[in-house]
Amino acid sequence: MQAITLLGSTGSIGKATLDVVARHPELYTIHALTAHRSVDALAAQCAQFRPRVAVVGTAAAAHTLSALLRAQGLHTEVEYGEQALCAVAADAACDIVMASIVGAAGLASTLAAAHAGKKILLANKEALVMSGPLLMDAVAANGAALLPIDSEHNAIFQCLPHDYQRSLTSHGIAKIMLTASGGPFLHRAVESLTTVTPDEAVAHPKWVMGRKISVDSATMMNKGLEVIEAHWLFGAPADNIEVLIHPQSVIHSMVSYVDGSVLAQLGNPDMRTPIAHALAYPNRIASGVAQLDLVQIGQLAFMRPDMQRFPCLQLAYDALREGGSAPAILNAANEIAVEAFLNQQIGFRMIDQLIARVMDSLPSQPVTDIETLLEQDRLARATATAGLNR
Repeated sequence: MQAITLLGSTGSIGKATLDVVARHPELYTIHALTAHRSVDALAAQCAQFRPRVAVVGTAAAAHTLSALLRAQGLHTEVEYGEQALCAVAADAACDIVMASIVGAAGLASTLAAAHAGKKILLANKEALVMSGPLLMDAVAANGAALLPIDSEHNAIFQCLPHDYQRSLTSHGIAKIMLTASGGPFLHRAVESLTTVTPDEAVAHPKWVMGRKISVDSATMMNKGLEVIEAHWLFGAPADNIEVLIHPQSVIHSMVSYVDGSVLAQLGNPDMRTPIAHALAYPNRIASGVAQLDLVQIGQLAFMRPDMQRFPCLQLAYDALREGGSAPAILNAANEIAVEAFLNQQIGFRMIDQLIARVMDSLPSQPVTDIETLLEQDRLARATATAGLNR
């Protein structure tokens, strides 16, 4: 029986994880559930899964959650704040940490899990984008395991040799190919993107996701962040990471070898597949996902991304090649820009323009410790926020 701490349990990844866990009560138990402000949803999850600890974002939310749990006769301990998140991620009573808090807010708890030597299921790509060398060094130094949950990176992981050690050349790998659905605006006239509304941007054609990540998919910043994530996970240079648009979202990614072979992982677009794979690795368990019917799908299409339509993807490649704090600056500026767009403060095409201005105004710095990283993150957010009023 393995105990799981689920960071971000009320989001789409958290809900999918609990769905898989509920199918295997003989294998998994829940140690801790966390949510920032979704108190009612968290209380319902606590009633079903009976975690030892629940963590929320504020003291007020903790007070409300405690009252809800007491009314149901539950004895779950309630904590709040970032320190509590880090504590449940590093707790000796927990074996597996699902890191699914969206954005930079998930960085500290993911690092805490790495320093505690946990098996980390990484759904928070921003943590790795921001702190690539710091997180990978912490994983290696403390005997932690880092398994990717993004469907693309999980697909790559499944297509790599079992003894893969983050070196393409030593394993005969030519390149990694990340697939992308193309989002809701793949065929929309580029000149009309200035009038895109938040509701249009979050209407993803294939995946059910939160609002922020849905906007990232519409701009393809999500894929850009995944390019940076793939670099750190698999030791792949930018020139060996290719993005292909694949609207059917059936092939989740591919690995091309020097002998001409291409290995691909296929499946229905459902996050329970990579979650189940990572939870049970190296074994396999049922995820609840229907078997793939290729005859029904009929055909698979691919195309190269248009950087004029998706400039955020180019910005991510630029940040990866620049290195240092550039990916953290990119991520911070994007979070501010997307939030502003969702709040209707800026237009859709202002997202990439604001990010580009922030990256131009803040030169990359070497990242040697978390304090430097967080300062670069703060500066980028401040610069982006100031840029909203231009």
